[in-house]
Amino acid sequence: MRAMLLVNPKATTTNTRTRDVLIRALGAAVELTVEETGYRGHAASLAGTARAKGYDMVAVLGGDGTINETVNGLLTAVGDEGDEENPSAHRPTLAVIPGGSANVFARALGLPNDPVEATGAVLEALRDGRRRTVGLGQALWEGQSRYFTFCSGLGYDAEVVRAVEGLRGTGRKATPARYVNTALRHYLATDKRQPAMTLTGPGIPTVEGVFMAIISNTSPWTYVGAHPVRPTPWASFETGLDLLGLKRMGLVSLTTLIRQILTESDSLPAGRHLVQLHDEAEFTLSADRPLAFQLDGDYLGERESVTFRSTPNALQVLV
Repeated sequence: MRAMLLVNPKATTTNTRTRDVLIRALGAAVELTVEETGYRGHAASLAGTARAKGYDMVAVLGGDGTINETVNGLLTAVGDEGDEENPSAHRPTLAVIPGGSANVFARALGLPNDPVEATGAVLEALRDGRRRTVGLGQALWEGQSRYFTFCSGLGYDAEVVRAVEGLRGTGRKATPARYVNTALRHYLATDKRQPAMTLTGPGIPTVEGVFMAIISNTSPWTYVGAHPVRPTPWASFETGLDLLGLKRMGLVSLTTLIRQILTESDSLPAGRHLVQLHDEAEFTLSADRPLAFQLDGDYLGERESVTFRSTPNALQVLV
């Protein structure tokens, strides 16, 4: 089996010694080519090359951002017509080795959060032929599109992602505590009086007056340390997209929601101010002013309209 390993040398939770151990372990099981990412978008380019050259597997050692780029490279490579019933059969199998701070996609797949243990799990799956076919989400805006593995968002949550990315640019790590502290501070600055968004979609009643929206391809949405956060607990890789929107941003409404999504694993959050969708193929969020937009924890600027689509059977993943 020919495999390409994409390594983010700046991955948060790995070092040179760990990377060398993982590379030797994978290299003993497959015919391995190792490529380091050097700039934003590099993983997508390398993954596209791997697919074009007929590699059987693409493995990623990195965080959710590197994994997202890799997935987009695998899905948007030249010759993407594939098999409409099972498009994943025409793409290299994906192997995920978590190396970031949150590793939401890897953990949602049930992989260990430790890169060494995750490598062992991947090698066992490779030996036993265990593969899981997963669906993805796709966001489309202004003639552009990008796939996401676990979540996207417009509004407050994306504002927090933007703020944390700014802190990372100054050399600070994106720890769970930093996300929580940033979210608390940023809540004071976000608009809590003038909702900007309207939700529309095929067969979906129009909803106006939405402050923020979380779009999920799986659950959990994220983690606070080891604790899962589940605003859309019914979301999964085998169904369409889920959404949780907020029509109020008051402190009581928000703290009630936070308590529910932190403590209740299977029940939908309750509240008349909530907008909820489950297993949808497509919907659009439009805003009367530009809003912060994030995808798999990557800030992508401000947008006034984004359409979200479900992409079933997109990839096969070793688990």
